[in-house]
Amino acid sequence: MEDVKIVLILNKTLEPGVALNTAGHLGLGLLGRLSAAGMDAAVNFQNYADRDYNEHAFVSALPLIVLRAKSSEIRKCRAAFKDLNIPFVDYTGCMVGGTYLDQLERSRSTPEAELEYFGICALGSKAQLDNVTRKFSLWK
Repeated sequence: MEDVKIVLILNKTLEPGVALNTAGHLGLGLLGRLSAAGMDAAVNFQNYADRDYNEHAFVSALPLIVLRAKSSEIRKCRAAFKDLNIPFVDYTGCMVGGTYLDQLERSRSTPEAELEYFGICALGSKAQLDNVTRKFSLWK
């Protein structure tokens, strides 16, 4: 498992609240995708305990790197992850505002080329992920 990591790439134009919302949805979505594929053990959850025996459960032992990129760069990452068969989830501007039913309808009626990508999250080998993401900066 030391060769595996999680990468979260956020659109660099997002306001902090929208970026945090996007990150939350992406984390949940990636776990859902991995669970549906029987791969949730890959996240390597650990139960940390403090000196007072309080448990801080379900923290992944994997590195999680948060990067920033433009929407067009996230689109390219999505294509690369898909080509490399790397499990990923993405989040677009169609997925905010209104009800989830409104969001589903907006997504269905928007061509992929017109989507504004808010973020993407993937789990894979460090080598594969680094090859796709090496030009991006850390989120600050």
